[in-house]
Amino acid sequence: MKKIIILVAASLLLVCSGAYSQNVTKEASAKGDIAVKTNGPVAKFDKTDHQFGDIVQSTPVTIKFVLTNTGNEPLVIESANASCGCTTPSYSKDPLLPGKSTDISVTYNAAVLGNFNKTVTIRCNASKDPIILRIEGKVVPKS
Repeated sequence: MKKIIILVAASLLLVCSGAYSQNVTKEASAKGDIAVKTNGPVAKFDKTDHQFGDIVQSTPVTIKFVLTNTGNEPLVIESANASCGCTTPSYSKDPLLPGKSTDISVTYNAAVLGNFNKTVTIRCNASKDPIILRIEGKVVPKS
């Protein structure tokens, strides 16, 4: 009976490790081996920070961040939340197919004078962790 239990446990371990290796591959790096996700959606932005520089007060400005799905399954943006009401993100609610790109537009209303540093938190099915987009600049008075 003891041999059967050990045999079943060993078989289970092999099956589980085989299933895990189907979704993960190893990629060599200078610091050692790193597990890299190979199945599923992968979110890749062209940039995650943008510096507007000087903006004239009461003149809204918009930047487009380009998101590409470099994975092999559809990517779904679950939410895009701004750090305050002065910043408005907009994005497509449709799934982003593998190899395709979409824009996430971020508009800052530029109502208050002075420096600003705002974020938009993106949650999607490509990662448990959110992706942070950042905009910065300075609102100056009208001439």
